[in-house]
Amino acid sequence: MISWQPFELTQGHSPLVISMPHSGTRLTSEVEQGLTLAASLLPDTDWHIPALYHMAQALGATCISANYSRYVIDLNRPLDDVPLYSTKTTGLFPDILFTDKPLFQPGKTPETAHREACKRQIWQPYHQAIAAQLARIRQLHGYAILLDAHSIASRVPMLFDGQLPDFNWGTNTGHSCADGLLQAAQNSVDQQHYSQVSNARFKGGYITRHYGRPQDNIHAIQLELGQDTYLQEQSYALSETKLVHIEAVITRLVQALIAWRPLAM
Repeated sequence: MISWQPFELTQGHSPLVISMPHSGTRLTSEVEQGLTLAASLLPDTDWHIPALYHMAQALGATCISANYSRYVIDLNRPLDDVPLYSTKTTGLFPDILFTDKPLFQPGKTPETAHREACKRQIWQPYHQAIAAQLARIRQLHGYAILLDAHSIASRVPMLFDGQLPDFNWGTNTGHSCADGLLQAAQNSVDQQHYSQVSNARFKGGYITRHYGRPQDNIHAIQLELGQDTYLQEQSYALSETKLVHIEAVITRLVQALIAWRPLAM
């Protein structure tokens, strides 16, 4: 019998919950045996995101990080797999890489029964955990803040033209959080060293759109961080030189989100 263990959870008592749905690298045997050679390197992973936010727990944030790769099931897509973007993207069960190359070898795509099990054993528990933690935090503070933490290669021609800005904020075009929360997040960024944009190519995925309900005192924001801000992109290894600067910004971001208060409740 498989022991799924779909996520890691640490509970904090500040208003902030941080979700990391694409940081996992675990594979099921059905997925692993079918991947192409290129896909077996897991190139579309949000590399080292839990390490990048390591200080968040000490600052009081609740952290939920996925254990399974998005190639098994994408936790930031709706269960019915309705597309979130009109432009090209990947779905609940990806079949292409961000390079637009096949994810699986011919005839080796996982079967329906395996995918249904992944919905039950990975997707649903992860989302139940988010919902439970947001409810707990709202009970403590009267409101809750959800940061959906992602990263992506700085150049992905299939998804966007040219080079991505460093910090890409998504608030479902303003519907998932109060304007002041986005402003607090943007103000934490050292604009002399990093570029940023909001609601451009990335407007927030399913997690941001589904849980962000300012009218119910739950505010959600997605950060898609350009990986060249902290990685040696060719090897996916952390860059110690870059970490000195980016960790300071991430620390300020977490502190700013925890300190933010809604104007009215």
